[in-house]
Amino acid sequence: MIGIDLGSRQVKLVEMEQGTVIRREIHDTIAFYRQYGQAQDGQLHIDLEKAGWGGGQVIATGYGKIAVSIAGAQQIPEIQAHALGAVFQSGQPSFTLVDIGGQDSKVILIRAGKIADFITNDRCAASSGRYLENMAAVLGISVEELSQYDQDPAEINATCAIFGETELVARIVEGYSLPQLAAGVNYALYHRLAPLLKRLDSELLVLSGGVALNKALRDILARETQREVLTLPDPQYNGAIGCCVFGGM
Repeated sequence: MIGIDLGSRQVKLVEMEQGTVIRREIHDTIAFYRQYGQAQDGQLHIDLEKAGWGGGQVIATGYGKIAVSIAGAQQIPEIQAHALGAVFQSGQPSFTLVDIGGQDSKVILIRAGKIADFITNDRCAASSGRYLENMAAVLGISVEELSQYDQDPAEINATCAIFGETELVARIVEGYSLPQLAAGVNYALYHRLAPLLKRLDSELLVLSGGVALNKALRDILARETQREVLTLPDPQYNGAIGCCVFGGM
């Protein structure tokens, strides 16, 4: 069973057998499309055999599932794929899933293993991994280093990713230290998620997506919400794993 998550920034591929991931790959989306895609009838068609993933049942989801065609693949909604993947990976029946991807975020309320409600934010990059990448670039540090700071944050209020960069520069000029600035960036992301978490509250928060690897955000979520916070074992591959779960693995 092969699961593919066609993300806006990255394509994730997973192969599973009998409930175990036996192979995984992650690619830059544009590079993947250029190397393995071909335009036909106004649509991009992906050659999985050329990509080394031919043979077997294929389930696809993600940002590009409508615009991109994969021969023989069954398509399922992102919310469904991520919920299935999170229930499978966490082993928990009820929680709030917080999935922060490259250009969007999803908060999914799961009860007894089923989707009870969800909210998505795909209109602004300020609540996504792209925001953290841009702000880290302004600070001249890596995203990994950015994720280490969550104490004594500088105040960053702008709700727009572009204005956020301008505000960060202003804080630099005001003399805030790098740890304070980086903590302020992580707290700014939390403040954009907080209203969604209040609407879909649970005693357990489960994190998926690349931003789930941000230690500072995990600590901030636990401290500010007073909830247990769990990061999935394979947070970046959760959607692709959910595709495999849907297909019966």
